[in-house]
Amino acid sequence: MGPVAVATYKRFVYERGGALDRSQRPHQDFCFDNKINTMCGGVSVAAAHVSSSSSNSRVGSAEGGKKVINLDHGDPTMYEEYWRRVGEKSTIAIRGWESMSYFSDAENLCWFLEPELAKQIARLHGLVGNAVTRDRHIVVGTGSTQLFQAVLYALSSPPPPPHPSHHHPISVVSATPYYSSYPSMTDYLKSGLYKWDGDAYAFNKDEPYIEFVTSPNNPDGFIRQPVVNRSGGTVVYDLAYYWPQYTPITSLSDHDLMLFTVSKSTGHAGTRIGWALVKDKEVARKMTEFIVLNTIGVSKDSQLRAAKILQVISDSCEYLAYPEDLESFFNYAYFQMTDRWERLRDAVRCSGLFSVPEFLPQFCNYIGGFTEPHPAFAWLKCEGDIQDCESFLRENNIITRSGKHFGMEAKYVRISMLDRNEIFNLFTERLSNISL
Repeated sequence: MGPVAVATYKRFVYERGGALDRSQRPHQDFCFDNKINTMCGGVSVAAAHVSSSSSNSRVGSAEGGKKVINLDHGDPTMYEEYWRRVGEKSTIAIRGWESMSYFSDAENLCWFLEPELAKQIARLHGLVGNAVTRDRHIVVGTGSTQLFQAVLYALSSPPPPPHPSHHHPISVVSATPYYSSYPSMTDYLKSGLYKWDGDAYAFNKDEPYIEFVTSPNNPDGFIRQPVVNRSGGTVVYDLAYYWPQYTPITSLSDHDLMLFTVSKSTGHAGTRIGWALVKDKEVARKMTEFIVLNTIGVSKDSQLRAAKILQVISDSCEYLAYPEDLESFFNYAYFQMTDRWERLRDAVRCSGLFSVPEFLPQFCNYIGGFTEPHPAFAWLKCEGDIQDCESFLRENNIITRSGKHFGMEAKYVRISMLDRNEIFNLFTERLSNISL
């Protein structure tokens, strides 16, 4: 990270043991055109109205509680504004005769992986410093969801003959609150090779297991470590949110199996590209085998688009290609997430009915200073006598995902922090004014 980038980032990091408050921040003319302070119980809530080229009107208080706000899914449309500003710099053209073959690199273990995507994945991880790519096999998948299935297949497949053929399904576990889709994705194929076995904290069987560690965790945003401390297990690290806009990059992740996705790192969920960094060659081979059996590879068009997006991000962070007219992607994203979490906390304090987790600042190697986590999801708890938080918020036309889906009680809900600006503004305004 160059000195210009470091200086830019230090506008937002903790200095001399304290956070920069709003009055100390330089003006961000590309983000906010005005801020309207609404008073609620004596607390000032910065209801920032963010300009957006996608709409000529803003969702304001005039709509009251009529508009349904759906924050159940983590659809990362918050990033649209940045990529509009990037414009043609992120555009690719694929001619009709290009990318027609099944094969991208017949000599590579993952033969359908586009070389340019592999190059840009390694480059971005090198710049951010969040994962080791040297001496790793890169396996590309149609999103991290397909890679999840490929991992289960690779780690649970019985050994070939002449080894014993009798095989019990391997238990798949994750510590609560775990990602809500882990149970359904594990049991979806009704495989005899593996089965969902619930909370890693409760697992006490003397048998092989697979533990998924999501870090930062979805839904609560905390950094996670393995929970099961037994022999015969394999740990898989889901690092979809281990990027500077969501959490301090405290170390270079160096695990045997790590999963990433463009959905949350760049916002391009619709491109459906994820990748795994795999240390063991045989595991990488079996993962590749699963993807071949499942979809005969991964879309080249999507891979090439993802490669271009990653290239633009790396260029913007290095200030090599666009020093004058393009801000660092992670700079932009970090500022957005910081502001959103401040406004959410203001709204929570206004209402007095809810709470959200508190995070301690840590030194971020990428930024070069102390920063707080700003997770992609808010793990919101309804306090007091409210027992079903999802139903309570639904009565106020706010759609969330109940804590029951994450192995927790119904007093919790997961709320996406990544929707478009006008939706997030309406959400914080409505949340701050909810009362019993």
